[in-house]
Amino acid sequence: MSSEMKMTALILGATGGIGGAVARKLLARGWRVRALNRDAAKASRSEPAFEWVQGDAMNAGDVLRAAEGVGLIVHAVNPPGYRDWETLVLPMLDNTIAAARAVGVRIVLPGNVYNFGPDALRAPTEESPQHPVTKKGTIRVEMERRLKAASQSGAGVIIFRAGDFFGPGTTANSWFSSGLVTPGKPVGTIRNPSRRGVGHQWTYLPDMAETIAQLIERAERLPDFAVYHMEGFWDADGMQMAEAIKRVAGGKAKIGNFPWWFLPLAALFVPVMREIKEMRYLWKVPVRMRNDKLTAELGKEPQTPIDEAVRASLVALGCLPGPHRDTADALIGHLSRNAG
Repeated sequence: MSSEMKMTALILGATGGIGGAVARKLLARGWRVRALNRDAAKASRSEPAFEWVQGDAMNAGDVLRAAEGVGLIVHAVNPPGYRDWETLVLPMLDNTIAAARAVGVRIVLPGNVYNFGPDALRAPTEESPQHPVTKKGTIRVEMERRLKAASQSGAGVIIFRAGDFFGPGTTANSWFSSGLVTPGKPVGTIRNPSRRGVGHQWTYLPDMAETIAQLIERAERLPDFAVYHMEGFWDADGMQMAEAIKRVAGGKAKIGNFPWWFLPLAALFVPVMREIKEMRYLWKVPVRMRNDKLTAELGKEPQTPIDEAVRASLVALGCLPGPHRDTADALIGHLSRNAG
């Protein structure tokens, strides 16, 4: 494989929060970024530095053609608003696996804590048993099972699990943007889903992208099937994220409780609310994935100071004035489309 091919990454899901963040981070580190999209012409107007390829992640031929001549595939594609997860997620992954095997490259999968049920909670490790209690968790376990099989037959794998995402580019599926604050509005009331005293794990998207990029650049020294946990921002008592939002927003906002009582009704009309309701168990106990294995590999985990990360997140959402209004306007439009 030529050096140019080694430094070319195919990103599936480059218009999403995680895929876009990883793509931009790799581009800044000297990689060529190729991105598959069903409307490549439109996507290229928002990210002209990427090489956009017309195609659909549900089409095996499209994925294989896009993968020709690359050195890596980042699988960060998800159905918008969690719609049709049961029927779309695994076929898309199978197409990625088939393409990776055909061209002999590694797959990177951004993951999360959904794999773990109550028996593994409080401090799950990379090797903890996976007995999920939700549909999404069951699908996540199956995704990783298929990737492990792929790693034994020609396609290396890096799986990277992290806590709830926040940061510029985070989509409507984020607790930060769909729960704690309201995009496009000044912070008045912070709806905190945590119980006081119950810790929760958060991950700032740019930090996650930087960590993934560092692992990618060490890929040749990693096992064929490599799994890592990121610690991110550990909210030890369930109040630190809400307090950081209040502090950054000027100190006048009120911290209230997230209206869990309203979810059963909202879930009848808004798909993302059904998903939020299903994941409530993760807010009832402190869940902290430790990063010992990650820091043993990288030396330290990239970590932006919490106030700086929260400020950038609020600016991007249009909750604070700042230089990124175009990003905020685009995200607010995305949130509106997913709510419908």
